[in-house]
Amino acid sequence: MTEIVRNLRVAAYAVVIDDGRLLLSRWLGPDRPRWILPGGGLDHGEDPYDAVVREVFEETGYHAEVDRLLGIQNVHGPVVRDGVEVDYHRIRILYEAHVVGGELTFEVGGSTDQAAWFPLDEVPALDHVESVDYALELLRTSPRDGRAASFT
Repeated sequence: MTEIVRNLRVAAYAVVIDDGRLLLSRWLGPDRPRWILPGGGLDHGEDPYDAVVREVFEETGYHAEVDRLLGIQNVHGPVVRDGVEVDYHRIRILYEAHVVGGELTFEVGGSTDQAAWFPLDEVPALDHVESVDYALELLRTSPRDGRAASFT
C-alpha cells in the first residue's frame, strides 16, 4: 500500500490598499513567478496577527497595522511536489491592513523577490494566485461567516 503524503500549511496574508492601489509581492512559485498578497506561513506557536505583520515587513519593507480580519480561505486537494502526489491542505487567514511606516524594499533569499503597488483595476490582468481574488471578494462583500460565497 502506498503511503499518502499529507501537508498542512497555515498562513496569514494582508490586503493593503492605499489610494486605489493594492500592495502585492511576487512569489517565486514552482511553475513561474506570480503575484500574491504579502504574507506567508506561520512559525510554530506564532499568532496569525503577528505573522502577517512580520511577513508584510519581510516581503515589502513596510510596517503594517492590521485593521480587521477579513476571513479564512480553506483549500484542500492534491498537488504534485517533486514527482510525489501530496494531499495538500492550505488554510489562509486574510486580514485587511494599512502601512504605518517603512519603505518599499524587496525580500532577499525568501519565497518572494519583488513587491509593488498596482491600481486595483489592473489586478485582474496580472498573473496572480487565486487567493488575491478571494481576498478582494471578502473585502468587497464582508461576509458574516468570513467565506467568499462565489468561491465555495
